This record gives sequence, structure tokens and C-alpha cells, in this order.
Amino acid sequence: MNNINNRSRVVITGVGIASPNGNNLPEFRNAILNGISGIELKEIRYMGKWPAGICKFDEYKYQSKKARRRGTRAGAISIYCANEAIVDSKLPWAAVDKSRLGVYLGITEHGNVETENEIFELHQNNLNVDFWSHHHNPRTVANNPAGEVTLNLGITGPHYTLGAACAAGNVGLINACQMLQLGEIDFALAGGVSESTNTFGIFAAFKAQGALAFHEMPSLASRPLDITRNGIVISEGGAILTLERLEDAIKRNAKIYGEIVGYHINSDSTDFVLPNAQRQMDCIMKAISMAKISVNDIDIISLHATGTESGDIIECEAVGTLFNTSNKVNINGMKDLIGHTMGASGALELAGNLPSFTDGLVHPFTNIKELEQKCIIKGLVINGPIKREVNYILNNSFGMLGINSTLIVKKY
Repeated sequence: MNNINNRSRVVITGVGIASPNGNNLPEFRNAILNGISGIELKEIRYMGKWPAGICKFDEYKYQSKKARRRGTRAGAISIYCANEAIVDSKLPWAAVDKSRLGVYLGITEHGNVETENEIFELHQNNLNVDFWSHHHNPRTVANNPAGEVTLNLGITGPHYTLGAACAAGNVGLINACQMLQLGEIDFALAGGVSESTNTFGIFAAFKAQGALAFHEMPSLASRPLDITRNGIVISEGGAILTLERLEDAIKRNAKIYGEIVGYHINSDSTDFVLPNAQRQMDCIMKAISMAKISVNDIDIISLHATGTESGDIIECEAVGTLFNTSNKVNINGMKDLIGHTMGASGALELAGNLPSFTDGLVHPFTNIKELEQKCIIKGLVINGPIKREVNYILNNSFGMLGINSTLIVKKY
């Protein structure tokens, strides 16, 4: 088995965020500690108004209006988050060898927003293909979000997106960590992004599955683990972290948010959408084994917890089974306040927990009024933040077609 402790140690030195309830880590952290929701009603083509998480960052803070017109919403989110991560990390940007910097962004899907919009315009104009954008190809290729970052920042190192459904945020971070350990790069901008709120197709599909959340009050629409939960709130967002080897971070006296000490990715191989508790347990335990710790060392578990009936129950079965003897673990989630940010969720939810290393607070679930019986597990944080020392955070992120990812970060 790959042993991270015999390879270069990798640390997080910068955080860039675009979320429905905060556009930097202090804002985001304040919102999740104080139960501030970023979910509102959005008009969805052909469907009317539905709860959604919409980001309100300044798209033009780091790019021109001309570049934005040519690019995509996912690219705009990526550019904003990448620049924020660089600023936060205090990288000496002018001196950084841009050929030794990699960009690794997890995505759920890409290109459907532009395709849907252009087909719609085509049908509004008697199928005249002159209305089809000549920017369509570069907008819809799968590497677009990461590629837009390299164009914006003059990065000449490797860039690609990793299609890993809703496990993608973790997968982007894991891939960057591996590239740093292999010596392929010296710095990485890694995480996940999503522009899902701009496509009616994803809303229509979840509605057809009976898994699209609704509530008269949008802030209460996302209710993971609650007995009244009725599905997913679709959201957009992004989280890009600056990663580097520990020795390089020490040399430049960088601020260190935490050290990546364990990770694992596996596949259920059982169903298109229904999760598998045993495979999730395997994924969690292999990440813990890589970190050379035990279940009793984990202080925070960030659940994937989307708000679907089967997804919540199966994850709680997996986590509850593994951690039923732990007397120290606290378990939280974030989708009740931000919705499901799809490819961004793993990285965004990890970022929201990182300040626990310094402020000693574990944020709670916010919208659990009556806990689903099958989701009752030891350690759930429900009635406000908990004060305690935090040394290890375990971040779960799972996706359709049975992809599972677990990432463990240690206090440095």
C-alpha cells in the first residue's frame, strides 16, 4: 500500500472560496458557525422557482469583461478561487516557476450549460445555426475550468479537470497531492468547482428521480438526516487550495492550514446511484490506514450527507459502524446551509472545517429538527457548535456510479 509517511509531506497553505454564503474563508466560516444559509429561490427554465445555492462573488475582480464573455461560469468561479488561494498563500508569484505549478480541479460535469443555452437560442431563431457560438468548443471541452485558470494566471505547468461526480473536490486534492509527492510539480492549485445551477437539466433529472428538495422557505429546503428531508438542493460553488511540500512551505515561512496525511478512492461497482455502505467503509479505513492512525484519533468527520433518503442512511450506517466505539469523534455536515455544490462539495466542505484546528470549534448541522431514526449515530453535532481540541479531520465525498473518496487532514 502507498505509504504517505515515506514520501514528501504535503500541506495546505492557501484557501480560495466561492460559496452561496461566503466568498472567503472568514465569511464562510462565520456563516456555517452561525447557521447563515445561502439558499434562495431561483427561476429554472421550464420548471419555475426552486431552491438553489447561488454564489455572489465579483466575477471581474481577477478577469476582464472580455475574457468573461468568452469563458464560462465554471471558469469564472475557478479563476476567482485560484487567485484568492494564491493571495491567501502569499506565494511570491513573480518568482514562482509557472511550469512547475499544476492545476487539478474536480468537476461533476461540464459543457451542458452552454449546450443547453445554445440549443434554446437555436430554437428561438428558427434553427439558424448562425446563432451557435463560435466559442462553443473551448467553453465545453472538459478541461475548460482548469484551462481558464492557466490562461488567466500564465501557468504553463499541467492542468486538467477530474470528472469524479460529487467526489470530485476530494479527488482534485488527492491528485495534486500525488503529483507533489512524485516530484512532477512544486505547487498546486487544487479542489473542485461547479456551475450546476445554470442548467435546467440537472434540476429536471433530480426532480424526475424524486430527489429534488423543496420547502416554502428556501433556507429550510436542504435538511440532511432530518426525517422530513426530501432531496438535494442544487448549488454552484468552488474551493481551490494551494498545496505544496512541507519543506518548501517551511522555507518560505508559509502559513499552514493543515497537512494531508491520508486518502483513498474506490468504487462500489454495484449501482448507478445507490451507494454501498461496505465500500464506503473500505474507503474510510484505507485512508485511516494510510495516515497510520486509528478511528479513535479522528476528531471531526465531515459527512457527504446530501439529503436523499437512501444516501443519508447508507453513509450513517457506514460511519456509525466504524466509529461506534469512539468517544471523541464529532460528526457534522454543511449541505443544509449551502446545498449540494456537486464537484466543489468535497473541497468546499473540507475548507469550512479547516479553521477548527485553530479556533477549536466544530460547526453543527443546522436544519435537523427531528433526526431520522436510521441516521442516529454517535457524535452528531446538532445543537450549536462544540468547543474542543481538533487534530484530525476526515472528509467524506461520494458520487454517482459508485465513486467514493476520503481525505484526512492533520493539524500542523
